[in-house]
Amino acid sequence: MFLSTKPLWGGKKQVKSSYDVVIIGGGLHGLATAYYLAKEHGITDIAVIEKNYIGFGGAGRNTAIVRANQRTQLNVPLYKEALDLWPVLTKDLDYNLMFNNCGNLNLLHSEAAVKAARMNIATAQFQGVESHFIDAKEAKELIPALNISDDITFPIHGAMFHPPGGIVRHDAVVWGLAKGASKLGAHIHQHTEATAINTFDGKIASVETSRGKINTKKVFISAGGYSAALIYGMLGIKLPISVLTIQAMVTQPLKPLLNYVISSGAYHVYANQTLKGEIATGAHMDQWPNYTTLTTAHYIKHQAEALTQFLPCLAGVRFMRHWAGLADMTPDMAPIMDGNDHVEGFFMDCGWGYFGFKSCSAVGKFMAEFIAEDEKPDILKPFTLRRYEQHQLMGETAALVNYTPDN
Repeated sequence: MFLSTKPLWGGKKQVKSSYDVVIIGGGLHGLATAYYLAKEHGITDIAVIEKNYIGFGGAGRNTAIVRANQRTQLNVPLYKEALDLWPVLTKDLDYNLMFNNCGNLNLLHSEAAVKAARMNIATAQFQGVESHFIDAKEAKELIPALNISDDITFPIHGAMFHPPGGIVRHDAVVWGLAKGASKLGAHIHQHTEATAINTFDGKIASVETSRGKINTKKVFISAGGYSAALIYGMLGIKLPISVLTIQAMVTQPLKPLLNYVISSGAYHVYANQTLKGEIATGAHMDQWPNYTTLTTAHYIKHQAEALTQFLPCLAGVRFMRHWAGLADMTPDMAPIMDGNDHVEGFFMDCGWGYFGFKSCSAVGKFMAEFIAEDEKPDILKPFTLRRYEQHQLMGETAALVNYTPDN
């Protein structure tokens, strides 16, 4: 996890009485937006307000997987941009983000899954993203430990192979972006809570914090699982978001056996092997909305049973750590990146579910452009909040989150 007791570069800064832009949320999206505002648009008078410490939320709790083989033509370009930016960011930040494009292998367990994957593959290829269908034998050639026999619950029919995907060290991304933004002039205020947003004549006027009032004309909220509650509590804007827990865990260190990110929709499990040799693995979301990060024995059992079915060599391996994070899920499992027609100077970025880490580099780049120029980039236009009002939900997944307008 992240050390919260040491000041950021240049020492702990005083909260000024005014900033050009206030960013609420010290996670990856907030930090990336601050960095790109300063680097690409020359806006350096920025305050990043974080209630806890940078990387406290989803940024520090994810399993570090990145990919660009999503389902729809509207989503893929954003994730492709994010994937392409990792080596660029590593160079520009002069910080080793430990990007490893080892490739992603999505296992398919039925003929229906194979047909659906072929549609995903066609979409990716149409958008210039490398993605292929491989059969079970080819999958085993990539991962010799893979069990492709018929004596498991969901036999493997093939896989969707996405070579450009991989993993990035999540805490390195947090510190690299924080260092980059701070070096360019942004002030990062940890342990500082935003308590209210004040408006005047339909415009952003100021932000109340636990360390005083900040006058500003622009506010950007990107606080992960807490975004919807903050936006409703401060501005009265209701969002179609349910917050659910996602659990993950790591095993004891092992000799290298998993050279690719592997996932299975049928088993609801995904895994990769870290640089330390641990198998980092996550499950599907808990089925009930909540704001806790409590873990359950149910998912320890689930992960063990699922992994040992298609990777039987892991039988008997011990889980060493188990944690949970919050996922802010929209009905179509696609994010909301928008301003607001009724509050000038307000911008929001939320509803990422478990896709937030994969997108943070590109989102920071384009949200910075949106905030700086007050004009929404074309790549962000599909992610408007009004798509729910207009019944134009994205087809990113067939699994919908239970939602009612009063949530």
